[in-house]
Amino acid sequence: MSPFALMSMALQHPDAEILEARADVARAADALPPSAARDALRFFVSWWAREPAADLRRIYVETFDFSRRTALDLTYYTHGDRRQRGLALLDLRRRYEEAGLEMDSPELSDHLPVVLEFAALDPGAGGAILADFRPVIELIRLSLERAESPYATLLSALCLALPELSEDEARELRRLAHEGPPGETVGLEPFAPPEVMPDPVRPAPACSAAMTGGAR
Repeated sequence: MSPFALMSMALQHPDAEILEARADVARAADALPPSAARDALRFFVSWWAREPAADLRRIYVETFDFSRRTALDLTYYTHGDRRQRGLALLDLRRRYEEAGLEMDSPELSDHLPVVLEFAALDPGAGGAILADFRPVIELIRLSLERAESPYATLLSALCLALPELSEDEARELRRLAHEGPPGETVGLEPFAPPEVMPDPVRPAPACSAAMTGGAR
């Protein structure tokens, strides 16, 4: 199974189907070819596969549903809620349909697990979309790391599977971190930590501590 497919499943809301598949995801992660991305993914899955269902659901909702700073809808960071975002969502849906991916999910077409599912189906086209959103994905990772979320390691695995940030992407990351999504009123506080820099991606130490305490 593609690492992008495994990451997609691990990033989805842990409903009954996902919970039932956790052991299979863990075995598939173990079977991936050796790489830094695989190591980070296995580290995350070792916690995710054993966490009690109720706790996992609570952590997921608190992490992704209650915070704009760790939202998984990628065009939110680049377009906010402006009209242009709707056009970007339609373009993504069109690209999925042309490649044969049927959008039967209630999630928007820019939802990161959906993009990862597409990348697993069509690595070329899907990888291009992930590359387009590389600064956004890095911003989410940094926000999760700052929040000491176990999910920071999963985003680290994804970043390790993608090309490193270019200089232009690093500048875009800093801009997004400072300004936030277009049209948003963030107040005096930057959207992300002002010291945000594209450091080498690795499983976050704070996240490791969280996993150690949460693993059963």
